[in-house]
Amino acid sequence: MNIHVNEALGLFHLQSKDCSYIIQLVEGYPAHVYWGAQLHHDQSLASILELRERCSFSPTPVSSSRTISLDTLPQEYPQYGTSDFRQPAYQVALADGTRTTELKYSGYRIEPGKPKLEGLPSVYTESDDEATTLFLILEDPYSGLKTTLLYTVFANHSAIARSTLFEQKGSATMNIEHAMSASVDFADSNYQALYLPGAWVRERHIQRRDLGPGSLRLESRRGSSSHQMNPFLALLRPDATEDRGDVYGFSLIYSSNFVAQAEVEQFNQTRVSIGINPFDFSWRLEPGQSFQTPEAVLVFSEEGLGGMSRTYHRLYRTRLCRGTYRDKERPILVNNWEATYFDFDADKIEAIAKEAGPLGIELFVLDDGWFGKRDNDDNSLGDWFEDRRKLPGGLADLAKRVNEQGLQFGLWVEPEMVSPDSELYRNHPDWCLHAEGRRRTEGRSQLVLDLSRKEVCDYLYETLSSVFSIAPITYVKWDMNRNMTEIASATAPSERQKETAHRYMLGLYDLLERLTSQFPDILFESCSGGGGRFDPGMLYYMPQTWTSDDTDAIERLAIQYGTSIVYPASTMGAHVSNVPNHQVGRITSLAIRGDVAMSGNFGYELDLTAFTNEEKELAAKQIAQYKEIRSLVQQGDMYRLLSPFEGRGDTAWMFVSEDQSEAFVAYFRVLAEPNGPIRRLTLKGLDPDKKYIIEHGATGNTAVHTGNTLVEDDGSPFRVAFDGEIFGGDRLMRIGLVVSDLTGDFASSTFRLKAVSC
Repeated sequence: MNIHVNEALGLFHLQSKDCSYIIQLVEGYPAHVYWGAQLHHDQSLASILELRERCSFSPTPVSSSRTISLDTLPQEYPQYGTSDFRQPAYQVALADGTRTTELKYSGYRIEPGKPKLEGLPSVYTESDDEATTLFLILEDPYSGLKTTLLYTVFANHSAIARSTLFEQKGSATMNIEHAMSASVDFADSNYQALYLPGAWVRERHIQRRDLGPGSLRLESRRGSSSHQMNPFLALLRPDATEDRGDVYGFSLIYSSNFVAQAEVEQFNQTRVSIGINPFDFSWRLEPGQSFQTPEAVLVFSEEGLGGMSRTYHRLYRTRLCRGTYRDKERPILVNNWEATYFDFDADKIEAIAKEAGPLGIELFVLDDGWFGKRDNDDNSLGDWFEDRRKLPGGLADLAKRVNEQGLQFGLWVEPEMVSPDSELYRNHPDWCLHAEGRRRTEGRSQLVLDLSRKEVCDYLYETLSSVFSIAPITYVKWDMNRNMTEIASATAPSERQKETAHRYMLGLYDLLERLTSQFPDILFESCSGGGGRFDPGMLYYMPQTWTSDDTDAIERLAIQYGTSIVYPASTMGAHVSNVPNHQVGRITSLAIRGDVAMSGNFGYELDLTAFTNEEKELAAKQIAQYKEIRSLVQQGDMYRLLSPFEGRGDTAWMFVSEDQSEAFVAYFRVLAEPNGPIRRLTLKGLDPDKKYIIEHGATGNTAVHTGNTLVEDDGSPFRVAFDGEIFGGDRLMRIGLVVSDLTGDFASSTFRLKAVSC
């Protein structure tokens, strides 16, 4: 980790772990020179940039040199209106209506550590020796606009955190119309783009496609990061694989409207930018005021997608997530939603808890329906007081009854929403987002509260603080079940209405900061119809997210695999639910449902009182197994082995401890194949010089073998007969284990590896 500056050459060489990032000043314009594998620092780096004259249609702003054109110069923060016709990184509208500014270099400073971004979540450091930050200062003398580009390099991560600070030092008000967090110009277009599109109950499915002339634009205009597109984009060399090749990742720490785009221009250079979506956005910047963009985290890997993912995993797990539960094992829970929906009372909840305790479950979560008159989703959001019809003794009594079964108590809330049929709405009909005089669009019979207003956020803070203090609540599931329409605020002046969506998010972030600070021992889980707001911004406040409302084990293979491209397993909520599955109607064994869910924060979402004795026995084994591997899954390095998006849909992954002394492997076979080929699963991340003993899972759903005879186990899929055998790490990674002997559709195998002395 280092930042080298050669002022005479106008050269800035940023070295993060395993990567270099080079900026060079060209006539005052910060030019992007290089980003990739780490280089030694010397003066020859100043000769990398190649400038040449193009044509009159690429204007030259420097009269003394026709080789310098902003239309062809690779830039760090390109601007609109002064001869660059590509996508700008920012645009402002001045008081006279013109949109032309010209930011040029005016200075820099370097500070140890990493600054906190005002009002926004960001990656952090715990000591100054973990990172160094460059502040590159640009100014436009005409308008008075000062812009500071922030670059943080890390000692332990091949990552660079970027953001932009705008300040109006002049005497006139301007409007920021476009403000990217980061922009990078690549020298060629020989890349493929990888991103994570989806839909509700089908989130974060991997898409990979070639770049070509024109633009690829990924975005959300929904007021949230959305189910439809995650705030992430990666560029890969065409030959890059899971394990090798150059990969460049762009991840935005933001939870509202975003854009990530890649533009291939006339000379096959590629411009990638990421930040707040300029659609329906502007920010009024008055003299003396500032505006901070969200943070983008850029990751480079020479070790393919897997290397990029593990960098994001380690950084986000340890320096984005915060609080008591960052490094603490997450509890195994049971949630009553798919067990009861709205139809429950205190006795029913206690009955489920009585079944959960003996199985080894540690936490009961009471989902929707405990407040107001909430017998369906048509009413009562906003009325956060106990429904004494269902809970005669209130939450305190119910929590006591749950605690007596040896379980902690958790609660579901959806604070950002309001039902038109609620006391809150009748008392404050102007508190929701709405355009005066126009109809109010409902989704799931609810409207969105206007969190851009301080009084609304203060009300929620006071109300939720009271709710969370009623009982010994140790977990809160924070839901958000619709996107924004009529994005306008009753208290904002006309010239600031397009600030509403961003001000909403700033209000939400502030509310979450206050609540998580007041209740540090509560584990907060984010949810938005499942994965509709699974983004780094929310993880800063809530270290885990309900991955998807789709709980089908086979669907979850793709969802959890795609999610792992950026996000660690410790951030994924994963539950065993009932069959036929409530989303797709598929019937799968309890064994494979458990094996899939064990690759995240494990739990159950079904009626335990309906379990047979055999199901109880298997669930108890699953829970015991997860407790043995929990720290490994939640804190280990994840290696993806087989992709559900390729071939037959078979999926495999594994988790390896930091010291490579143990691992947990999970293999999932989707469809049986008659008389198929012998298939081997080659492992990753082990120490080739270590010997490992293999221990199969506790659930009896294991079917890997090394040539031994397979033995049936009480009608379950085949059990391995090689338990206790020892193999070298090199053998496991280069030859692997046979996995083609599983029988039937929807079969799975899990096993552990432990290093031994031989």
